[in-house]
Amino acid sequence: MNQPPTSGRPDCPRCRGAGIEVKVSGGEFARAEVCGCVPVCPVCDGTGRVDLLQDGHPAVARCRCRILFDRAALFERAQIPARHAKSTLESFDHRTIEGAGKGFTKVWAWLEQFKPGSENRGLVLWGKVGRGKTHLLAALLRELVFRHGVEARFIEFSRLLLLLKEGYEKGVSDAPVLAEISETPVLAIDELGKGRLTEWELRVIDDVVSRRYNAMTCTLFTTNYTPAIATGSLPTNLATGIELAQSLGDRVGDRVYSRLREMGTFVEMGGPDYRELRS
Repeated sequence: MNQPPTSGRPDCPRCRGAGIEVKVSGGEFARAEVCGCVPVCPVCDGTGRVDLLQDGHPAVARCRCRILFDRAALFERAQIPARHAKSTLESFDHRTIEGAGKGFTKVWAWLEQFKPGSENRGLVLWGKVGRGKTHLLAALLRELVFRHGVEARFIEFSRLLLLLKEGYEKGVSDAPVLAEISETPVLAIDELGKGRLTEWELRVIDDVVSRRYNAMTCTLFTTNYTPAIATGSLPTNLATGIELAQSLGDRVGDRVYSRLREMGTFVEMGGPDYRELRS
């Protein structure tokens, strides 16, 4: 009996069986489309429509083959940076790089336990620069979209601030942007704690985290700062080059830090700097 195709060929080098090919097309974000290895649906002949009888009357239903097109569209709406179009769990080299395996194992376990439509605890990936945190963040969203059809959104914290500032300059309220960020079922915020952290920036952090916390929605974060309450340390002095060990509490405030601990599991990403290994 013919069945709608919902995956690609396992030996396909472009999609590796997912049925969706992720591409870099010169834009800011990664693109996705149904892979050429997926055959024309034998049920709907590629129209996406299936004729049937409902209570004895002719009706039209959406063919199950459209799940691939839906998930490709969901992936694009997630706005994963083009740089991370090819960032997958498989391409994260956790086996040969010393110190990378422990964090990766915890991230994998989190993904395996994720239940769509349920209340899922989030993650906070932390560690020094170049440990693959953003790579894993993008890979997790890719898996959630392709495996489960989860609606997700990736945003770097500094980009969020830029979007809000652009709105202010145009006289547009920040409500629509914050509403979108707050209501997305799975939100991934990259580089939490980055920036000057002015009073306004801290208010934005508090607003976003509080909204997600109160709504009990799943939120993923990356940060370069050690998870601990505020120590009172000052930021790095750019004039002298003296680097002070600020904690995440120093960067976002103890109230936000406390909520982060309730919202997600902290996972340390160790190992060497990946960028130096590739240079």
